[in-house]
Amino acid sequence: MNAAKMGFKAVQPTLERALRAVDHAVSGYVQPRRARGKLILQPYVGWGTPQFVELTGRVLLPRALAPAKKGDPRWRNFRSTLRRLLSREVGGVKVTGTLGSVTASGVSDSDGYFTLTFVPGEGGTPFAGGWHEAGLTIGGREGVTRARVQVVAGARFGIISDLDDTVLQSDVTSLPRMLYTSLTGNARTRLPFPGVGALYRAMVRDGELRNPIFYVSSSPWNFFDLLWQFLDYRRIPLGPLFLRNWGFDLLGGHGGYKHGVIERIFTRFPDLKFVLVGDSGEKDPEIYAEVVRRHPGRVLAVYIRDVTEAGRDEGVLKLREEVRRAGVDLVLAADSLNAASHAMAMGLITPGELRSVLTSVARAYAT
Repeated sequence: MNAAKMGFKAVQPTLERALRAVDHAVSGYVQPRRARGKLILQPYVGWGTPQFVELTGRVLLPRALAPAKKGDPRWRNFRSTLRRLLSREVGGVKVTGTLGSVTASGVSDSDGYFTLTFVPGEGGTPFAGGWHEAGLTIGGREGVTRARVQVVAGARFGIISDLDDTVLQSDVTSLPRMLYTSLTGNARTRLPFPGVGALYRAMVRDGELRNPIFYVSSSPWNFFDLLWQFLDYRRIPLGPLFLRNWGFDLLGGHGGYKHGVIERIFTRFPDLKFVLVGDSGEKDPEIYAEVVRRHPGRVLAVYIRDVTEAGRDEGVLKLREEVRRAGVDLVLAADSLNAASHAMAMGLITPGELRSVLTSVARAYAT
């Protein structure tokens, strides 16, 4: 570790405390005034088990965003991106949600975030597996906001996937290209990697059941609507998204954040095994290798999209040998086809679904 990094780590706790103190002071003045105006709820995706469901979201002042179109000019996309980033959050607002016959309440914090936990309680009817809809209201105001909720029950395995340069082409290995792509694109113009939709649809389908998929990204929560619309538009299976707070959370490391999310998912579903999908552009191989070490027998396979040069590949291949000794295959591949072939060999998808991935990849490369 060089001297600059050591110096930053030494002052980081003091810097965070100072920034939080300033933020608290500003919020104490601004938030009560914002709360008197028109408010909107931005619910995220609830997730959990038949006995416990967690739903997070945010209370914000309204913002004007036109629906994304494929022909939108880049300047308009850039303007929409800025409006997302410059969100005006509202704290101290009571939010009440109803899921089935269960009601839960929470109060938004200084960043506008709230969390609702739905528990059927003793003698209550557990939530059925699959997708549900929760209704959210702001205390003392009319109108109901709908939120999607995924309850996991009876699944054979789960999928945990990165988004940037794993599903969504983001050029994270080049900061200038990444910023240009991220700031000037929209949900209709951003591109998925060839075959990723077909592969994920195959892994999620399992006869009459549905295997859950969870997306973990370092993108800020401000981009939730863009990412959700992208997944829906590209027919990539929907699932809970775990993003980061645009403020203080971004001061922390990517690895620690992603580890924490995966640990939460593994703890919530102790009997479920997982497929981990990421890319070589950041620290996904190292993070997933650590997950394999920490949770013997819980990881079925690790699929890493190769988006880097040969030097980085050498390090990933060393990790491949390490996780192989733990009984897990790590597949490093440029597209989704090799991952799909491995998934079929393991019985995670069918031969017909493999052919669908092959067709999808071939069609993408032909255009």
